[in-house]
Amino acid sequence: MKKIFKRLIVILPAVLVELLVIYLIYTWFNPWARQIQSGFRFLSFLLVLYLVSYRQEGAYRVLWLLLFSILPIPAAVAYVLWGNKRTVRPITDRVKNGEAYIPKQVLWRNGSLRTDLRQNENQLHNGLLYVNQLCGAPLCSLEGAIYYPDGESCWQAMLSEMKKAEKYIYLEYFIVEDGLMWGSMREILEEKAASGVDVRFIYDDFGSVSTFSKEEEARLRGKGISVVAFNEIKFIGGTLNNRSHRKMLIIDGRIAFSGGINLADEYINHIERFGYWKDIGFSVTGECVKNFVYLFACFWNGYSPDAIPLERFGISMEEWCKTDNLESPSLLPVNDLKDKNGKGLVMTYSDSPGARDPISYNFYIELLENAKEYAWFYTPYLMPGDSLLDAFVRTAKRGVDVRIIMPGVPDKKMVFRISRSYYRTLMDAGVKIYQYSPGFVHAKAALSDDEICTIGSVNLDYRSLYLHFENNSIFWKSQILFDLKEDYLKTLKDCEKMGEKDLRRGIPGTLLDGILRIFAPLC
Repeated sequence: MKKIFKRLIVILPAVLVELLVIYLIYTWFNPWARQIQSGFRFLSFLLVLYLVSYRQEGAYRVLWLLLFSILPIPAAVAYVLWGNKRTVRPITDRVKNGEAYIPKQVLWRNGSLRTDLRQNENQLHNGLLYVNQLCGAPLCSLEGAIYYPDGESCWQAMLSEMKKAEKYIYLEYFIVEDGLMWGSMREILEEKAASGVDVRFIYDDFGSVSTFSKEEEARLRGKGISVVAFNEIKFIGGTLNNRSHRKMLIIDGRIAFSGGINLADEYINHIERFGYWKDIGFSVTGECVKNFVYLFACFWNGYSPDAIPLERFGISMEEWCKTDNLESPSLLPVNDLKDKNGKGLVMTYSDSPGARDPISYNFYIELLENAKEYAWFYTPYLMPGDSLLDAFVRTAKRGVDVRIIMPGVPDKKMVFRISRSYYRTLMDAGVKIYQYSPGFVHAKAALSDDEICTIGSVNLDYRSLYLHFENNSIFWKSQILFDLKEDYLKTLKDCEKMGEKDLRRGIPGTLLDGILRIFAPLC
């Protein structure tokens, strides 16, 4: 609370200025209040027409239509300020500016993937082609991948690899909090920075608002560590909801860690919050690590004048200036989609609320619709939206084994209540839902048919699927899929399968769930 109070003191003047401006506008235009009110009502009508005709998630549309019908003027103002994709443009413009520092040849981004993938199996084509078309994420041959079934093992591996760093360490996390986990990592980062290693750290300003102070940020800078706060809270603006929920640690371009794990002690079960904290992570090595560097650099370059050196991508400035057709050693040849190392393929991408389509949302639909035998999911929150909900239902009804592991001990009771409100629809269709009895599940993953899986930062809720910046890695025919599957089956032994008795809510409960589901996009 002390850290939150300090931050509130810092932003309070800006908030007061905003309120003063609103008051002055109200005072100045008060003589024309009736005309202005009529204008806003007409604006609400136009926004309703826009919502009806615009491609949009049904639950989100229903929420705004309800607000327009009850409070047309405040709803019109709120939608213009916070409710549409244009509000995220200040951030996406920054990211695009950061991307401009990096030559396009750094990553393999071209249309030939379409032709090559059609020669492969259907699931590879439908899922990976879709992601590639939307964000240009390259498909890489895996050199190595390790799956971590808990935060403790992932943390220990991260410490071990950080100690080996010789050139640079890049970190980006949603939550950072002082304690054993962050303290041990910070000590290594400070030692490495003192020895000349380039250490850079991005944290989300809102995600860490109660756990990481500006004093702690200044301390890191004093130790030679470069720090950037993503989407810093200064005003109550339209981008407040658009957070970086991404999680990655990159060392020397040779290894990258990702998954659901943040930098706080509950993630390694050093402290207990909501029972045992079940999380997962992974590391990859080889050429695919360059894509993590690219994702980090786009954000970093957008928020810091100290751009990531081109040498981090295996390109010198001299080489870049020589030709526009430079192919970096990090690239996979255009027509080479083969599993060169016998360890499968991987595609790592970043999802953005500014994207024309919700990438992860539609990828999960593709995964479900192409599943033949099974489709299993880990998620801490379950607010899938209409189209993804329908995909779960259709897939289960055609006989595919669809399972979802959810927390047994929730971290947010209202969100958990909304999540449970979807159980009836899913279970009636044949989806099997399990709750993890020992505690809270924070893992985010999906796997299907012993062929494809994805692990990353994306939850099955509106905030992750539509509002946050996220990162996921999709693995095809890699051993990591079978490690994830083994862990999933092991976790099922500690879960309680939901049955008819768990769905009984009564009329009051059903009405409450209906009301809460309307506001699911805000949770």
